[in-house]
Amino acid sequence: MALILWHCGGARPLRQRTRTALQSPLRLFAVVVALSMVASCTVGPDFKAPDPPPVTGYLPAGDRPPGRIYAPGADIPPRWWELFRSRHLNELIEMGIGHNADLQAAEAAVRVAQANTLAQRGALFPQVAANWNSSRQQQPTATLASNAASGASVYSLHTAQVTVAYVLDVWGGTRRQIESLEALTEAQAFQREGVYLTLTANIALATIQEASLRGQIAATRRLIGLQTRLLGILRRQNSLGQIALPDVLVQETALAQARLLLPPLERQLDQQRHLLATLTGRFPSEEVAASFRLGSFQLPRQLPLTLPADLVCQRPDVRAAEAAVHASNAQIGVAIANRLPQITLSGNAGSTAEAVSHLFAPGTNFWMIAGNALQPVFDGGTLRYKQKAAEEAWTQSVAQYRSVVLVAFQNVADVLRALQADARALSAAVTAEQAASRSLDLVRRQLEQGQVSLPILLNAQQAYLQTSLARVQAEAARLADIVALFQALGGGWWNRWEATIMPPD
Repeated sequence: MALILWHCGGARPLRQRTRTALQSPLRLFAVVVALSMVASCTVGPDFKAPDPPPVTGYLPAGDRPPGRIYAPGADIPPRWWELFRSRHLNELIEMGIGHNADLQAAEAAVRVAQANTLAQRGALFPQVAANWNSSRQQQPTATLASNAASGASVYSLHTAQVTVAYVLDVWGGTRRQIESLEALTEAQAFQREGVYLTLTANIALATIQEASLRGQIAATRRLIGLQTRLLGILRRQNSLGQIALPDVLVQETALAQARLLLPPLERQLDQQRHLLATLTGRFPSEEVAASFRLGSFQLPRQLPLTLPADLVCQRPDVRAAEAAVHASNAQIGVAIANRLPQITLSGNAGSTAEAVSHLFAPGTNFWMIAGNALQPVFDGGTLRYKQKAAEEAWTQSVAQYRSVVLVAFQNVADVLRALQADARALSAAVTAEQAASRSLDLVRRQLEQGQVSLPILLNAQQAYLQTSLARVQAEAARLADIVALFQALGGGWWNRWEATIMPPD
């Protein structure tokens, strides 16, 4: 530390005299610090990553997903939503990644954790402060002798000094604290990846739900159009005296009931559009230009299926739970170190003179080096129970990690079962809709010829509506469960070039 001051007279610069005066004590202090860092150790247990679960599959033995649909061990692309081959979906997700407030908040949380870690690293180094003090004072000459070397009763004092303090990390408590904060930063980064995955999945699911609602609205309108035409036939037959008026009123009631289905579906569609605007960082009044129908999406040719041993390395929530275990493990070392002697080195060096030009002149210099060792003797069990609390917190985090892993495997198993059921449900729904359509067409022709009763017509109409809605919902469910599979497997964040757990400053 050199003061940027120069003597006005012909003596050597104040900077040079400062360096000469402070060189010896600071060099001694640096040697003591270096020796203490070499001799330090790290108490507490070292972290060991949990072993992969001892399972080889997600479903019971003998119940394996068909290989023609799944590719076991295949990697997940970082932009998995592109497998649906929907340009509008790709654009919406990119907009959401760039503007979603939740994702921006998660990224800021990572930067906060990184800054806190770097701040804690400063405790590994000596804390150095420079101080300058100037005063003008008068001594009462009648009662006290002057403190000034010149004996003057009115004089000035100028003091320049450097103070150094260093808490030796003899037991590694500071390093364990840094290790804990680094693990928490890692956990925060994986939570950010979880937000990223949830955001992209939610946008994809919202577009699929919009497509489903549009399909249900279209099916309902088709039935309304058909019922309107049949009502016209019945009215003509009534006017010719072929049927009674109550039969016409029954059909009018059926038509009105079908029309009642539209407002709730249209309301849900509007809400989905509002959701898409919010997910992509816009207000509901800012209309999303693209619209989606089930034909907007194509099924992926083959679905990747991560191996169970790899799932725990790829799910963001599992990795965040593992980092939490690491952080709590390091806190045990911090608690142990706090129970051991705390050693502090301190020192200062400087000069005091009546004139700035005399600073660091012979006889004006001072320095001091001190050491302090503090060993807690009695604290009512505070430190012991803090260590106990840290150990129990580690036990808690291990149990929470196991719970997260079990839920992760449950998610994958549930999705695999759902996809199996989706295939059967869609096949049955398509067959039922085709049969109901043929039945309704036959009943309509018979009705035109006056060969069928009204109850049979009503049943045919109801069956056609139900099977049409079921087919639309089955198609949407299969697409949604494919999205859920990518989400359950981790979303491929590890293949995204911009995804860095510890990005540089």
